[in-house]
Amino acid sequence: MFVFALIFSYFAVPARYQYRVLLWGVVGALVLRSVFVLVGTRLLERYDWMVYVFGAFLIYTGIRMALHRDTEVHPERNPILRLARRLVPITEDYEGEKFFGRRAGIPMATPLFAVIIVVGTTDVIFAVDSIPAIFAITSSAFVVWSANAFAVLGLRPLYFMLAGMIDRFVYLSFGLSVVLVFVGAKFIYSGLFGKVPVYVSLPFIAAAVTISILASLWKTRGGGQKVAEEKEQRSST
Repeated sequence: MFVFALIFSYFAVPARYQYRVLLWGVVGALVLRSVFVLVGTRLLERYDWMVYVFGAFLIYTGIRMALHRDTEVHPERNPILRLARRLVPITEDYEGEKFFGRRAGIPMATPLFAVIIVVGTTDVIFAVDSIPAIFAITSSAFVVWSANAFAVLGLRPLYFMLAGMIDRFVYLSFGLSVVLVFVGAKFIYSGLFGKVPVYVSLPFIAAAVTISILASLWKTRGGGQKVAEEKEQRSST
């Protein structure tokens, strides 16, 4: 949700177009995640030591997330978007909800098309750690893909429900960092000694996320406006 907000802000996407962008961005993300799930399943089936690789990667990702507090997204560096701009000219102005249009008889894409590309490909970057995390629970490709599908589909309504409160979740990244490190350690432990019971892992994950959310709301109990102003001041300096 944080990344979606940053992308919409970068492209100055009007609020009335964001729902349509997320709809098609989610469709593209599901297709790309399907490829990741199939590749991950094959790797785990063929190479047993991939369990330790996935676990170490999750631990590294969790530590890196904890050390980098501010989420930075640079759409202009997206290689897929760069390639698309070389193949199809993109207009500077929006043309309603259209993804493509014509200027002087020349077919051109609109900025909405560029936003969809960035949303879909950026989601895949985050799937690099979320998909291995699910493989720590099950090795079924269908279950992994279904879990990702429900998660991605749920992001769209959740974004619009919490868009005005995003700046208040100041400690959520730390909670997610703890979850990633725990899941990575669980991945490695399961490869060495056996699976960690659900009654141990589920309460721990729920507690980490809940505590980070409650701590964030307590920290920003005076309102999200002050947090947004402080964030703007840090970015300007």
